[in-house]
Amino acid sequence: MSFPALSPVARLRGSAPDWLRDPAVWRTEVLAGLVVALALIPEAISFSVIAGVDPAIGLFASFTMAVTIAIVGGRRAMISAATGAVALVIAPVNREHGFGYLVATVILAGVLQIVLGALGVARLMRFVPRAVMVGFVNSLAILIFMAQLPELTHVPWPVYPLLAAGLALMVFLPRLTSVVPAPLVSIVVLTVVTLAAGIAVPTVGDKGDLPSALPTPGLPDVPFTLDTLTTIAPYALAMALVGLMESLMTAQLVDDLTDTRSSKTRESVGQGVANIVTGFFGGMGGCAMIGQTMINVKVSGARTRLSTFLAGAFLMVLCVVFGPVVSDIPMAALVAVMVMVSFATFDWHSIAPRTLRRLPAGEIAVMAVTVVCVVATHNLAVGVVVGSLTAMAVFARRVATVARVTSVVDPDGGTVVYRVVGELFFASANDLAARFDYAGDPDRVVVDLSAAHVWDASSVAALDAVGERYARRGKSVEIAGLNEASARLHERLSDAVPAGR
Repeated sequence: MSFPALSPVARLRGSAPDWLRDPAVWRTEVLAGLVVALALIPEAISFSVIAGVDPAIGLFASFTMAVTIAIVGGRRAMISAATGAVALVIAPVNREHGFGYLVATVILAGVLQIVLGALGVARLMRFVPRAVMVGFVNSLAILIFMAQLPELTHVPWPVYPLLAAGLALMVFLPRLTSVVPAPLVSIVVLTVVTLAAGIAVPTVGDKGDLPSALPTPGLPDVPFTLDTLTTIAPYALAMALVGLMESLMTAQLVDDLTDTRSSKTRESVGQGVANIVTGFFGGMGGCAMIGQTMINVKVSGARTRLSTFLAGAFLMVLCVVFGPVVSDIPMAALVAVMVMVSFATFDWHSIAPRTLRRLPAGEIAVMAVTVVCVVATHNLAVGVVVGSLTAMAVFARRVATVARVTSVVDPDGGTVVYRVVGELFFASANDLAARFDYAGDPDRVVVDLSAAHVWDASSVAALDAVGERYARRGKSVEIAGLNEASARLHERLSDAVPAGR
């Protein structure tokens, strides 16, 4: 039995995912991309100022990053563009060596990100505790809000009622309809009002000139020598690590928000590819943007790569084709959007009195340390690293007190059995040797480890030290009950590491 051949269009329709055939999803994704593109413009210009480059460089970077990561990235609906963290890392390169070296740094950072992704650096995300994630989210919300404060100081008084009107629209409009994203309505309404009434307030155009043409590819204007490589390598490595950390943390956050999983390895490699493309187009590089991602995912409801791709595409269209119109958008409208994002991003449940009363003090300390470090340094990567180290210290301190030692003397008085319960590692094993009565115990001593686990060389050395102390008094020690893994470790390391005294 034969079937008629399907046309290419029919085959495409048959193989396309469900969301491509759903007009409601298309509407959501397209409008979300437009909102993100509008919000990207002033931020990209601001990050260009931080990096010490022309505003067009930041806008080009946001365009190429968003479009490329939409194709090669692992996390759907996540927005990548020029960011403040990357701008801070590469600013010294531009200041001390020139723009050509900055572009070369971006390309090398992309290569390093691909290498790190292939080596499995994304798997390190499993070691980031939830308390650090909560602190990361809360500090992000604080930074987003703080970034808006310069737009609200020393400005004409109409800025404040415009801000209030924008917030009111975004709060109450979703209760009436969700067909059009409230942030987009707010931006359009406030722009029309200011233009129609002739209200003089700061606008997007005041941030800098928008580009009038698309970027063109090219090689960085640097000598291709070993000296150039050694000059840019430290900055490239720093940019690669900061960019990956922020991107992977953002991907994990979106995973939690959408109850979906994403490939962190693919995201790591994708970030590298996007930075390489951005570098060859003369951009300043970037990584995932948490604030814009929250606009896209949490505020606008986007869930696919289409919104990410369109955010970059719309950005260039708005700049190149509708530059004069976009320049007239009041900054108050975009500030209102970002304030709303800040409020929605903050995990208010984490600071509720009921939550704080139930959480262990160590968990609260980890969250607080993460937030303080991020806010103090304006660097999310620093906060995550310090918060994770604090969490490890808290965990080690907690586990160190778990190991317990009890002793029972046989009725005949010739043997004493010490029962060790808990985890033995460098922290808990340090004072293990002090738990035994070397002088008062009988000639035969049994150390029962059936309820313990030996994790490292420090624990093996501590057990050897116990045996040596008894041996000096002419007493024998038997270590019993080791599970298979602990027995293998003890057999391999016993007498191979110096015993404690």
